[in-house]
Amino acid sequence: MDQRELESRVKALTKSVAANEPPENAIKLLETLKKDAKPTEEMLRATKAGVFVAKLRANPNKEIARSAAELVIKWKKLVEQEKASRAQKSKMGSPASVPASSPVPPASSIGGSKEVFIGDPEKRNFKADKVEIKRTGSSVRDNCIGLIYNGLAFRSTEPATDVLVKAVAVEHAVYVFFKQEEGEGYKKKIRSLFSNLKTKSNKDLGKRVMSGGITPEKFATMTDEELKSEDQRKTELELQKENMKKAQVPMAEKSISDSLECSRCKMKKVSYTQAQTRSADEPMTTFCECMNCGHRWKFS
Repeated sequence: MDQRELESRVKALTKSVAANEPPENAIKLLETLKKDAKPTEEMLRATKAGVFVAKLRANPNKEIARSAAELVIKWKKLVEQEKASRAQKSKMGSPASVPASSPVPPASSIGGSKEVFIGDPEKRNFKADKVEIKRTGSSVRDNCIGLIYNGLAFRSTEPATDVLVKAVAVEHAVYVFFKQEEGEGYKKKIRSLFSNLKTKSNKDLGKRVMSGGITPEKFATMTDEELKSEDQRKTELELQKENMKKAQVPMAEKSISDSLECSRCKMKKVSYTQAQTRSADEPMTTFCECMNCGHRWKFS
């Protein structure tokens, strides 16, 4: 797609949104731009296509906002690759300036290189990688992008550019999910995703997000239970079984409550015991037995 065609499609997109046409029209135009357009930095500057599409990330329609965000990320990546390619060609054009014994620089030192990170992956963060996280105009959102970047980069050797693109996409997905609010729910979710990415027993989570096995939209909506690794689930299950065994030790005396009601006979004569059957930060499990009909049940 040349500059004229790009400008024509962006004008059509502008008209569609301004005229409040059905969202499907704008989404279709965004998808064609994502599929067909591979603009250079010069083309984006001349047509101001990136500026308009970036504004659509705040569109009330979630599908339009999502598609616009994906398109902006794709175009940013193309521009960064273009810059890296120019820098590489420039270096190749002046070999005398680079000693033959010089080691290959890490991705963090050339900002946007496609070279694999070289260094200690467990010490990676956006500051060490010299990555610019100011992407949204909001300090809260930019800091959250930095936090997700730190989580994804931890133990990863992916290029800094790829990690940043994914971090921006994840933050945007969380932002859209919470209806474009920067409140406590949004912040809590970002902290939860970061915490799970940094958990050493959950080392495959970051890899799955970076590879696309977990999309940013899916990652943004996963529960704490879904974020856990298989090893974490097995460990918790074993702990639960062990605590259940301990809880089943006969007790000399049980407490009797007149506030608990048996669901079978509706009598309020129930004996109960309590035990910690899960991890320490989970509520205790209450084991009940009706003194009238013998019905047993439990609840947390």
